[in-house]
Parts: sequence; structure tokens; C-alpha cells
Amino acid sequence: MKTPNTKTILFVTGAFVSSNCWNDWRTYFESKGYTTHAPAWPHKDAPTAADLRARQPNDIELARLTLTQLVDHYANFAKALPEKPIIIGHSLGGMITQILTNRDLATAAVAIHSVPPQGVLPYEFSFLKSAWKSLGLFTSLDKTYMMSFKDFQYAFVNGLPLYEQRLAYETLAAPESKRVARGGLTSAAAVDYNKPHVPLLLTSGDEDHITPAHLNVRNFKKYKRNGSIIEYKEFKGRNHNVLGLKTWKEDADYILNWISKYQAKAGHSKTVKTNNHENHHTYRQQQRLRFAYRTNTG
Repeated sequence: MKTPNTKTILFVTGAFVSSNCWNDWRTYFESKGYTTHAPAWPHKDAPTAADLRARQPNDIELARLTLTQLVDHYANFAKALPEKPIIIGHSLGGMITQILTNRDLATAAVAIHSVPPQGVLPYEFSFLKSAWKSLGLFTSLDKTYMMSFKDFQYAFVNGLPLYEQRLAYETLAAPESKRVARGGLTSAAAVDYNKPHVPLLLTSGDEDHITPAHLNVRNFKKYKRNGSIIEYKEFKGRNHNVLGLKTWKEDADYILNWISKYQAKAGHSKTVKTNNHENHHTYRQQQRLRFAYRTNTG
């Protein structure tokens, strides 16, 4: 699989937060020559997370948003771009990234601390403790779910000083659709793990409660060994708020280098031709591009 030298990146936001979580990442990737986009979810397009919180309890349109509609929102955005993008998503946005990759809408993709698609049962206790309230069992689906600060401390910012936890909550935490959360239990969250795909990187953190590393490993291993490029990287000291940790630039650099690696391979492959002028890889190159499992820590 080759990665064309696209310079367009689509960032996909996860649940419970504002799309402003990508601000530093967008600035950094743009400084490296990329054009970036981080569209808000439908009905979550307010300037700040505080503005989104102020919409409760009248944010009925957001409450009625479904996972299918959300995935289609990002799919349509990707299709409208002038070139097929590299897609990078976090958490539920990571799962959406996996779905969009499955739909052949990316040239390469990175799922950061991804919520697993259908077919990988998340039985880990910390995941269940972090996420079950968002399903809104025995509550109205026409009311959004707002994660409490206490739950946010456990799910997103565990291990950080209290003042950093409060700052993250105030600047990022936003109401969420229970319908979207429930959609993760349906075929709306399905991917074909057997289908060939463009280069895909899954990352995790050893301190993440919502999507613990063990869950990400099971997500990674679900993919069929069909010659497609898929890699896994676990970082030490990362909780679920990985986009906003002091170490975020280390993660961003790893991803940038990973993208560059496969774009360089794509560029090299164009110069390698058979006698009848068809592109090919040598056996040695094919071996290097086989299914890779990387569990080294950063």
C-alpha cells in the first residue's frame, strides 16, 4: 500500500469535548506544511466548550444526533476536500477514523486512543466505569449527557494535578448525545477488519482509563493480516487527554514521522518498474511493509 504525498489532514474529534482540542495540533501540523481541518460535530459548532455547556438543556438537536449521522458528516467533509486526506482521530473520533478508512476515504490514517469498532467487546473495567453513564440508561434521549468533573477526572485527566484537571475540564468538556454513545453498540460502528486498507496507525497510552492499552491492542489485532500496513504504538505516561498533555508534541512528531515514512516509500516505489513499466516492490521491500506489531514504548 502506498501513501500519496497529500498535504491535507482531517482531524476527527471524539466525544465529551469541543473540537478546540485540536488547536495546538493544527498549528503544529500547519507549521510542517500541511493544510488542516478539524470540523466540529453537527450542533457542536460553538466557539468554546463553555458556550456548548450553556446550551443545556435546550440542545435538543445535539441530543438527537446519531452515530450514523456523525460518521456521514465527516465522510461528506472528506469527500468535499480538494484531495483525499490523511485522517487522524482521537477516542470516538479514532473509531470514526477507522470507519472512514474502511470506506476508502483516506490516504493514511491514525487512530489515537481509539474507541473500538463493533466486533471488539470493551470488557475492561476502566472503560465501563468511564463510559457507561453516557449511554443514558433510563433517561430521556432528548437530553444531552454532560460528564461531571469527578467523572472527567477519572476518565480523561487521571494522574494530573488538580489545577490542570480543572483547566482541562473548563476548556474542553462539552455535552454529548446519548444516541451517539449508544450507536457504538450497533452496526453503525462496524468496520470490515478483513478488507485491505491504506496505512493505519493505532496509538494508546498506558494510563488511559477510557481506552486502556489492552483494549487498543485487541482492536489492533482484530485486523486481518492481508498485506495492508497497520502498526501499533503505546506511549508511556499518557491518559485519555493525550492531545493536551505536556507531551503532546512528542506524539505529534511520532505521527508526522510515521506519515513521512510511508509517503517516502510511495515516492520511491514510483521509480521502481518492471520491464513492462508496471510499478512493483522487491521482495525485500514487501517484507518490510508486512503487517507490523510495534509495542515499544515512547
